[in-house]
Amino acid sequence: MAAKGELLTSMRAARQLRRVRSHYAAGALLWAAAAGWTGWLNPGGRQMWVCALLLVLFAVLLATAAHQLRRLRPDNLPTHHAAPRRSVGPRRADA
Repeated sequence: MAAKGELLTSMRAARQLRRVRSHYAAGALLWAAAAGWTGWLNPGGRQMWVCALLLVLFAVLLATAAHQLRRLRPDNLPTHHAAPRRSVGPRRADA
């Protein structure tokens, strides 16, 4: 079992990685649009290659953040089962 301080640190890290992951996804979408636009206007130009390089960079950052989030997920998550088959409330006396 992890210590309380260690658990809080990993929870903070997971929250920060989720926030950063959304920024990386937005950056990847932005650079994909920019690379497509500059590739349409000036195929093979320097601006297109810079946009493509930044797209690759943000995609790698996004993949790294997603991988780190998967590593921080605890292995012993409680299992959520469906509702019980019979009711748990008081029984009726049918006499």
